[in-house]
Amino acid sequence: MSQHVQPDSEPIITLKNVTFKNNSDTILDDISFEIRKGDFLGIIGPNGAGKTTLFKCMLGLNKDFTGSIKILGNDIRTRAKEIYKHIGYIPQSNSFDPRFPATVREIIQLGSFGKKNSESKSKIKELTDLTGISDLLDKRIGDLSGGQQQRVMIAKALIHNPDILILDEPATAIDANVLKLFYNLLTKLNKEKNITIIWSSHDLDAVNMLSNKVACLHRRLYFHGVSEEFFTNENNLKTFIESTMHIHIKTHSH
Repeated sequence: MSQHVQPDSEPIITLKNVTFKNNSDTILDDISFEIRKGDFLGIIGPNGAGKTTLFKCMLGLNKDFTGSIKILGNDIRTRAKEIYKHIGYIPQSNSFDPRFPATVREIIQLGSFGKKNSESKSKIKELTDLTGISDLLDKRIGDLSGGQQQRVMIAKALIHNPDILILDEPATAIDANVLKLFYNLLTKLNKEKNITIIWSSHDLDAVNMLSNKVACLHRRLYFHGVSEEFFTNENNLKTFIESTMHIHIKTHSH
């Protein structure tokens, strides 16, 4: 488990009383927590818990929330462009169209924000070596496996040297046999590059293994803190399992 974060490090993301409604439905209800530099935060919760909505609010894609979100001291509503330079975002894999007619190299270059060609070339080499996709540069993105596509998206997200990496259920399209390599890559980025990682996952074992902090979300924030405290507390796990089952039963009863 990643436990190298200094407890007194400054918060780089602050959410205060964030509420988001879709018509009369409350998707996020009064969410407040801080994320510190170097954190590896796993966000867990059942389907429909509001995880993707939370990410969209943090990225300024949903601006109709009440409360405030500050990233690196900037308000996401008014300083989104400034913030985007510091964030790499990988949406859920099923939101990426694999028929998009582009090579791996072209996809990665999309994230380079107009860097000089020579600068971009050396950075692409560094990132494709890091993510283990150097031999795939000229292949079409649609010809790759789910795991390979996710590694391409990580390289794209890293090309502008972000301080923060946000991943929305990144492991859903990855085969079990390459999952360990993918998790090793995330750990390496967090520990060696000191990139703050925020990811959502249904895999509690993976969150327990990788993340030093956990946020348990189901419309409201049920827990935010050190992952060891969450996973060694039977009440926390019981509440999480019960809420997940409740959502599952409710969904399948309609």
